[in-house]
Amino acid sequence: MRRRLALAKVSPKLLDLYCKEEMTFEQLSAFTVSDDHERQEQVWNGLSTWDRHASRIKSNLLTDEVASTDRRVKFVGGLDAYEQVGGTVRRDLFDADGGGYALDVALLDRLVSEKLEEATVPYRQQGWKWVEATSERPEWMFNVPRAYPVEVELSDEVQAEYDALCQEHDELAEMINNEAQEEGAHERVDAINRRLDEISESKETYLAEDKARSGIVLYVNYHGKLEAAIGIIRNEDEAADADEGENGNAPASVKAKDNTSKLTHPATLIEDLTAQKTAALRVELVHNPDVALAAVVHAMLLRVAYTSYVSEQSALQVSLTYERVEGSIKSPEKCRAVADFDSVQENYGHKIPGNPADLFEWCLAQSREELLLLLAYAAAHSVNAVEKKFTDRRSGIEQANQLGRALNVRMTDWFETTADSYFNHINRQSIALAVAEAKGEDASLSVKAAGKKTEAVLIADRLIVGTGWLPAPIRIAFDPSAEVHVEIDDDEAQSLPMAAE
Repeated sequence: MRRRLALAKVSPKLLDLYCKEEMTFEQLSAFTVSDDHERQEQVWNGLSTWDRHASRIKSNLLTDEVASTDRRVKFVGGLDAYEQVGGTVRRDLFDADGGGYALDVALLDRLVSEKLEEATVPYRQQGWKWVEATSERPEWMFNVPRAYPVEVELSDEVQAEYDALCQEHDELAEMINNEAQEEGAHERVDAINRRLDEISESKETYLAEDKARSGIVLYVNYHGKLEAAIGIIRNEDEAADADEGENGNAPASVKAKDNTSKLTHPATLIEDLTAQKTAALRVELVHNPDVALAAVVHAMLLRVAYTSYVSEQSALQVSLTYERVEGSIKSPEKCRAVADFDSVQENYGHKIPGNPADLFEWCLAQSREELLLLLAYAAAHSVNAVEKKFTDRRSGIEQANQLGRALNVRMTDWFETTADSYFNHINRQSIALAVAEAKGEDASLSVKAAGKKTEAVLIADRLIVGTGWLPAPIRIAFDPSAEVHVEIDDDEAQSLPMAAE
C-alpha cells in the first residue's frame, strides 16, 4: 500500500506515459524518490532514450542524497553504521533489498575521511615519501610511473612452513572435491589461504631508496573496499630528485662528469642500422616459436596485468584493447561471468611478477603449456561482443558467435531469463512475443490478458524460469551453413528453434 501511495508523488505527465506503455514500471517507480514534478519531467526529457535506466533517473534526481549502493556507504559499513552515528536515512520503498539514501552527505564524507585517515597510519610508519587517501580511484595515477618491489628469499623455517601449508591445502581441497572432508575443513582452507597470502607478500619488499622517492594512494574501489596503489612516483617527486642532484645531493657516481669523447652517429645512420637489426630479429624469431610465444605473451600481459602506468614496452608492435564490460551491465554484481573472470584475474595476479621489468625473463622461464595458458588469459581480455546502439563492429560481433561455437559455450550456464534480468526491461508486447517464442502462442495469451505490465512480468517469469530459453542477443547463434546433427538435452531443446534464427 505504501508503494502505491508513493506513486502519487510522480508527475501526472509521467503517469500518462506509463499508462500509454511508453515507460516501464521500474522507470516510473524511480521517480518516487522526488516530489518535484518539474524536476521529474526535466530529468526524463533530458535523458537519451537509451539511457533512461531506473538507476540513472534516481541518481539525476538525488543530487543531494547518496544511495546505499554508493561505494562510500559500503565503505563505512552500510546505512546501519551511518545511522548509528546520527545519520538520517530515507528508505526506498521500491528497492527489493531494502536500500535507501543517506541524507547527510557531509556526515557521510566525514566518516569516510576518518576511516581513510585511520587506514593511512600503518603506511606512514613504513618510510614512504607520502601517503594520500581518497574516496575514489584517481585517474591520474595510471599515467605516472611507479616503483616495484624486489624479491627476497624466505628463511628456511618460513619456507618449510609454506611448503607444508601448500601440501595440506592440496590434501584438503582433494577431500572437499571428493565430498569426504572432515568437519571444519573449509574453515581450515580459508586459514591456510590467509597465511599463504601473508608469506607470499613477505617474499617481496620495497627498497628504502624507492620508498624515499614514491608514495601510496589509498582509495575506495567500486565495491566499497579499500585498495592501495603502492610505489606511485608523481611528477613532483621526479622533479625533487632532479633538484637534489643539482644541489649536490646526488650519488658521487651520478655527479662525476665524463669528459672522455663519445662516439656519436647521425640519426639517419641510426635508423639504417636499427632497421637492419629489426630485419635480423624478425628472421630469427620466425625460426624460434618458443621465444616468439614468450614474446607475444609478454607484449599482451604488459597491457592487461598491470593496473597503472608501465614504462616497459615490448619490441613487438602487438596491440591489445581491453574494455571493461561492467558499465554495460545493469547489475554487474549479479553476473556470474563477471565474478568468475574477476576470480581468474586475482589468481593470475599472484603468479605474474609485480615488476613489469621482470616480466620478459619470467615468460622465457615458463613452459610452453604455461605460456599457452597465459596467452589465453591475455587474449580473453580483448574479447568484445558488446553490441551498442551505434557500432561499426558488426563483423566482430558475428565472429563472437563463431568463437562461442568453437568454445562450445552454453549461455544457460551463465545467464537465466528472469523478471530482473530481462522482462522488466521490455514492453508488454515484447513480453508476450518472448513467451510465445519460448512456450507457444497459447502460453502468451495469459500475458496478453494481464491488466498491467507488472502482472505480465510475473506471469512471464513464472512461465520461463527453468526452461533454458534465452533472448536472441545473448544466444550463441548457430552456423546457418553447417549441416550437423547433434544430440541435445531438454534444456537445449527449449532454445534450439530460436537460436537458429
